[in-house]
Amino acid sequence: MKQISVVILNWNGMNLLKEYLPRVLEATDLELSEVIVADNGSTDGSLDYVRWLGLPTIEFSENHGFAGGYNLALEQITTPYTILLNSDVAPRKGWDRILFDFMESEPKVGACQPKILSWHNPKKFEYAGAAGGFLDRNGYPFCRGRIFSTVETDSGQYDSPMRCDWATGAALMVRTEAYRAVGGLDESFFAHMEEIDLCWRMRLTGMEIAVVPAAEVEHLGGGSLPMGNPRKTYLNFRNNLLLLHKNLPEADRRSALNRRRLLDTIAWAKSVASLNFADAKAILKAHNDYRRMAPDAKPANATQNLIATRPNILVEYFLRGKRRFSMIKNI
Repeated sequence: MKQISVVILNWNGMNLLKEYLPRVLEATDLELSEVIVADNGSTDGSLDYVRWLGLPTIEFSENHGFAGGYNLALEQITTPYTILLNSDVAPRKGWDRILFDFMESEPKVGACQPKILSWHNPKKFEYAGAAGGFLDRNGYPFCRGRIFSTVETDSGQYDSPMRCDWATGAALMVRTEAYRAVGGLDESFFAHMEEIDLCWRMRLTGMEIAVVPAAEVEHLGGGSLPMGNPRKTYLNFRNNLLLLHKNLPEADRRSALNRRRLLDTIAWAKSVASLNFADAKAILKAHNDYRRMAPDAKPANATQNLIATRPNILVEYFLRGKRRFSMIKNI
């Protein structure tokens, strides 16, 4: 019996599938894992290519986004473990076996990720996940190997497994039942930060999140929304507010959101000053839509603030000049 379902969510990604899917099949232990393509209503012939390869498919009639697509797909998964894998990821040989062995030996871990390297420059970490994700006390995401726009060269400095705050959705291994138990990905996010929210909710139930650097993948990145796209700016700002709203204890929620409003106002002013009016407009829309969505965003009933003791990454990075994860304390 297969133990892992590697689920690749696709939407009109014919070119990516042709480039990366054969690499996934070559690197994956097909006695341990099955590779499934879940299709979000593609119209570019993607499914014909997948069927030609002889792979199983899960097909939807419309685009449900990253969160909705994976939630619907995992309703049909029967294996103990699922790997949510972006269509622009090339794993290195043995990656799934390494993740499987780790999860089997660590029953408290609900989700984990491999080391994420750049497809364009495999000596560098990739922006989306690097060697494990963290949150600062204000809810800003950063990674072991990437803080803001500074991406480190991989020289083995982060090769040890480590508990972290979140694991990237680019290559996210979950216990299938644990994923379902916490309600899966929040579909109101549509895209961006929904895996951070998922991991936070897992942690609130007592599960742990980990990075397993012995397993490696290369990630193209920016396949859906590239850096600098105003839509990406909008989703990141809006979803970060939703993230805090949902997962902080009620006693801490208001003060944390007030701080973020102030910090986001500074970001808005910077966009205006640099004549980046598209981003400025996206930030305003993000806050307006958050206020509209907040009444329906169900809190996780947190009793503990899991980010209270984290450093302030803005201070560490911009004021103290700490550009590498290894320089940051209190993690």
